[in-house]
Amino acid sequence: MSDGRFSADEITAAYAAMHERVQEHATSGNWDDFALNFTQDAEYVEHAFGTFRGRDEIREWSVRTMTSFPGGIMTGFPLAWSVVDVPTSRLICEVRNLMPDPGDGSHHEESNLTIMTYAGDGLFSREEDIYNPLRFMKMSMRWARIAKAHGNLSEEGKAYVAQFGG
Repeated sequence: MSDGRFSADEITAAYAAMHERVQEHATSGNWDDFALNFTQDAEYVEHAFGTFRGRDEIREWSVRTMTSFPGGIMTGFPLAWSVVDVPTSRLICEVRNLMPDPGDGSHHEESNLTIMTYAGDGLFSREEDIYNPLRFMKMSMRWARIAKAHGNLSEEGKAYVAQFGG
């Protein structure tokens, strides 16, 4: 728990800078530096994949999941809304996870709630992503079926569909 020593403006600015870097990672496909947004001893709670402690575990998880299907094809993560709780140094937001056009012009996305705990110096000591993994999988499967029908599904995407019975 924090003592509220950071202002809402500082927390918001730190998250905006991190969010800009996340978009750069999504665009480049290079997630190696994602963990640098966190303190050395940070904790990352991801409800489908587990809890990761420290930059090395966060880096390993983010690179693995964000460079493979479906994370590797997501085009962006715009915020739907955010609020700051100054006494706990937390920013809570809804993140939209966007998929590219599968070939028919349709839009596919699923959102998650994220709770970020700010530690100062532009770094976060904790992130928790809250979402329904089944909804993410169903959205990914719908997207993959449409992409396949339009010749836009990679071999990795085809393997994902086959793994989950599509």
